[in-house]
Amino acid sequence: MKQTRNYPQAVVTPKGERAVLGGHPWVYAAEILPQSDPLPNGGLADVVTQGGKYLGTGLVSLSSKIRVRLVSRNANDRFDRDFWERRLRYAIDYRRTVMGEQFDCCRLIFGEADQFPGLTVDRFGEILVTQTLSAGMEALKPTLFPLLHEVLAQSGERIAGIYERNDVAIRALEGLPEGKGFFPLPGVPQPESTRTVITENGIRYQVDFENGQKTGFFLDQKRNCQAVARLAAGKRVLDCFTHTGSFALNAAKGGAAAVTAVDVSEAAVQMVAENAALNGLSEVITPLAANVFDLLPELEKRPGPAPYDFIILDPPAFTKSRKTVESAMRGYKELNYRAMKLLPRGGYLATCSCSHFATEELFQRMLRSAARDAAVDLRQIEARQQSPDHPILWNVPETNYLKFYLFQVV
Repeated sequence: MKQTRNYPQAVVTPKGERAVLGGHPWVYAAEILPQSDPLPNGGLADVVTQGGKYLGTGLVSLSSKIRVRLVSRNANDRFDRDFWERRLRYAIDYRRTVMGEQFDCCRLIFGEADQFPGLTVDRFGEILVTQTLSAGMEALKPTLFPLLHEVLAQSGERIAGIYERNDVAIRALEGLPEGKGFFPLPGVPQPESTRTVITENGIRYQVDFENGQKTGFFLDQKRNCQAVARLAAGKRVLDCFTHTGSFALNAAKGGAAAVTAVDVSEAAVQMVAENAALNGLSEVITPLAANVFDLLPELEKRPGPAPYDFIILDPPAFTKSRKTVESAMRGYKELNYRAMKLLPRGGYLATCSCSHFATEELFQRMLRSAARDAAVDLRQIEARQQSPDHPILWNVPETNYLKFYLFQVV
């Protein structure tokens, strides 16, 4: 039996109705009609058709173009503490299943894919690091964060602290201030350090979760790193855009003869050196501070045999909107073209994009064009995506963002 509805109604256009019925959880401001009730910022609202048919209930963001983010399509749901606890347990149980021994180092909450729109929670051992990018999740933090700590504790998982990385400009689109720091948990003393050590794929990493990119460490490539390690034995590897050195360290652990780990950031290069020393791999890994776009053509001009027979390209997202896709694809092509030219025949290339807007079709088209211009053929070894702790929800294409390919250049 349906409960009495006590939430304001957002009446949507036929276009908005089609999108919601198609499975997407976002309702844009332009899709909400004037006859709608006043909507509470950060609060709940029912989404209904012009005929009054219930479509779902979502969290409101009055400053955002995405005006309502659905959290349920069940009119019988009650959005109390028990509701959110069930959601958290569902997300956590999923990670236990798919991540196994790596449950202590994974993404616990992946926004819309876990029906927590705008919320990211990464686990680095005893530390949880969060990003809150919607007004609705911001309003729910006092409920969700202590509850998350409690649910993990009940299953024997010790969490020493929750650190918020809300120092991102995108929060302004939600009318939210930037900032970072530990979230106060009742009865839990604040950790003294904002650095920790994690283990991923048997490799130890220093993680600076206060100052590192995003939440401090990229967890989505862990299984792609394993794929690289399987091919690395005896190879001379060039790891471009190395960040904390994940691909470089996995290649070295896989038996690479030598690895050069390149990043334009001096801080990243220093972190790679620390991580190499932490794992006893300093003699194999050479960190190098350089601009990859300058380095690749410079290496190509050097006389003698090709210096590397395995190149890894893991650049940052060159595009975060449809408006810049064309220029981004030119950047991706330049990188891949240079790498293909630099590699000897029979060399190996790992290449990826972490931008949702650089679709698989566009990325493949770019790779074909780069290979044609470099006068090489690509023999595909593997095509992969993000780690399963970053699940892809088929009705939310924005959750499908990482493309990863392994090729032999022939």
